Amino acid sequence: MTTSLTRSSTFTYTDAKYVASKLGADLLNLHARYGHPLRADVDDYVEETAQYLRHGYLDTVDFGFKDGDRWVLRLRYTAVAGGQLRDETPGGLPSAYDVAGHSFHSYLVRNDAYWNLSDAQRAEFNATLPIQRTAGAEPTAFAGSTGGSSQYSRNGAGLGRNVYTAF
Repeated sequence: MTTSLTRSSTFTYTDAKYVASKLGADLLNLHARYGHPLRADVDDYVEETAQYLRHGYLDTVDFGFKDGDRWVLRLRYTAVAGGQLRDETPGGLPSAYDVAGHSFHSYLVRNDAYWNLSDAQRAEFNATLPIQRTAGAEPTAFAGSTGGSSQYSRNGAGLGRNVYTAF
């Protein structure tokens, strides 16, 4: 007797919202420690990330504090899919890092799937987002360390997170 099993899954909006809510928990942790991002903005960041994940348009999204054009503390979330994904508990952020006098910042990078859309399709998608981002230069992250890696996933897709701190 031979038995075969085929399994397929679809990454839904509910899955994307679940994954993005873990990012939201990290952002609330930042708010509790450092006063930013504003609590009122966290839901918008979660919804924006969920939409990018659901449609498969996200490369990376960063949140943190910068000094001029360089990060001093950054949480980077990278879209991941397939393979052996983990779904971990949010947290594990650096404690008591001095961000006094540094501005909170977020930077999002869209992937090729987004840029392969027509101008009209990109405009239609962007109109659904709670945050309207403007073009800008990505802050640098050269002299520091990266660690605190975590992964948040569901149904074969998710976010990998790492934490950068400047020296």
